[in-house]
Amino acid sequence: MLILFQSKSAAEVLMFAQHARPILLAAGKKFETPDLPERGVITRDQMDAAIAGIESLVATDDSHDDHSGDHDDSTEHPIAQHVGMRRRAWPLLAMLRLSREKGEDVTWGPAPIW
Repeated sequence: MLILFQSKSAAEVLMFAQHARPILLAAGKKFETPDLPERGVITRDQMDAAIAGIESLVATDDSHDDHSGDHDDSTEHPIAQHVGMRRRAWPLLAMLRLSREKGEDVTWGPAPIW
């Protein structure tokens, strides 16, 4: 399932649910089932703890998001490259920071099917 994160302060962030789940767990969200709830919110009161949790998750990411070979034809195709937690979490982390500055909540729900 595709999850759409929204805030009045930032552009929407689209993410697969299986990738959003560990980020939301790091942000302090608790889930009773292995599946991500279809809808949720990170309130402005939860924002500082959520940002700190995601920053901690990113800091422990030991994958290498090396961009030095971006224009080298001998490297593997970008779609086959591993996407580390640092790169995966960055758009949501940026959204949370902007939302904190503006005092707004961040919500998530299923992405619309076009």
